[in-house]
Amino acid sequence: MRSSSLNRRTFLKLAAASSSLLTWRSLPWGKAISAADARQPTHFQLACMTLPYSEFPLDRALSGIQSAGFKYVAWGTTHKESVGKPIPVMPPDASSQKAKELGERCRDLGLEPLMMFSSVYPEAKDAVEVLTNRIRQAAAGGVPQVLTFGHTEGSDRKVWVERFKQLGPRARDHGVLIVVKQHGGNTGTGAACAEIIREVADEGVKVNYDSGNVMDYLDVDPISDILKCVAEIRSFCIKDHRNFPADQDCGPGFGEIDHYKLLHPVAFTGLKMPLCCENIFAPVVPRPTDPAGVDILARRAREFLEVVIQGLQT
Repeated sequence: MRSSSLNRRTFLKLAAASSSLLTWRSLPWGKAISAADARQPTHFQLACMTLPYSEFPLDRALSGIQSAGFKYVAWGTTHKESVGKPIPVMPPDASSQKAKELGERCRDLGLEPLMMFSSVYPEAKDAVEVLTNRIRQAAAGGVPQVLTFGHTEGSDRKVWVERFKQLGPRARDHGVLIVVKQHGGNTGTGAACAEIIREVADEGVKVNYDSGNVMDYLDVDPISDILKCVAEIRSFCIKDHRNFPADQDCGPGFGEIDHYKLLHPVAFTGLKMPLCCENIFAPVVPRPTDPAGVDILARRAREFLEVVIQGLQT
């Protein structure tokens, strides 16, 4: 009986691996990942953004993320420090040295930084200048990805392509990746972002997938949309969404998006894949006013995603 059981388990594992590989090969983007890579589990890097802690000082955000069991962090936009005003985590014009110091500060706490916001739309007048400095900051701070996105009212895609063709080589020269996520308008789906990235055709510019934004801004099903851009995806902004009982973004597992189906297409790529929790809050109920309450939600988000990943890759 024991020998038979072992053989059955082995058979099931082999069947699952074969099924995943056939799925990759059968889809339009299957050729982008080699057969060897498709057999290797994706190394999902679970991070919490400091963004959910924006009402509190950055130091408290970092210590809370660490206490919630995360090994990775993504830099948010602003935090309320002792003066009570929102202070940028990393000003657009800050020196590379400042970014290096923040990177070291994170690592001293046992947190590896994975991503930072660009805080500029790609079509903005100063976008090339700001994004170039963001690339320098990211390289100095040891942050592998710089996140950008378009305006909710629409973006000039021609300008995006021209500018990303300039910025892609700069990013690669610094060992940094620019990732573009969905944010409503004509760049509000993964399919739309992937079209731009394929036209740019530079390995320094790829897609970040934000399923919550896809569902929120355009009411598009992210499970079908992700299949149209998955070969270009190199990270996720993790955010769920509900249309009932309220139209509201929320933390993973609190919404209507099936994260097993969402992450299944990228579960076996052989790549490192940051999953950065942007929203960890429960829908409908008020958000915590105490940072300890945010810590609880951060831990819950991590544990939920760990269970999903384990289920997909077992």
